[in-house]
Amino acid sequence: MIDTNVFYSDKDLGKKLYRKKTYYTLVIEQEVLADDQDQADRLLSECGVDHSQITNSLAETKDGVETVIVDANYADSSKTEYVGRVVYTDDDYAKENGDVEIDTYAPETEEVV
Repeated sequence: MIDTNVFYSDKDLGKKLYRKKTYYTLVIEQEVLADDQDQADRLLSECGVDHSQITNSLAETKDGVETVIVDANYADSSKTEYVGRVVYTDDDYAKENGDVEIDTYAPETEEVV
C-alpha cells in the first residue's frame, strides 16, 4: 500500500501511478533601509523564506495530478549592494515639510546634512 493524495477507484484498474520531482529556482530580492552594509546584511539575513507559505497550494492540482512535496532550500546569494540614500528633495521647503526621496547618485559614505 502506498500513501498518495491521488484519488482512485475500481474504474482506474490497470492504471499506473507515476511520481516526478521537478526543481525550480526561487529568487527573492529584498531591500532594506539601514545605517550601513553590516546592518543591512544582518537585517536581510533575518528575513528569509517563510517556509509556512511553501505548501502544496503553490502547485496546480488538476487532471488527477496531486502534489506530494513542496520545499525551498538555500543555495546562494549575491553581495548586498548599495542602491541609494534617503535625502531631502531638491526643494526650498523640503526640511520644513519633511520631503525626502532616495537619491541613487548620493555617495554611500558621505554624511547627510
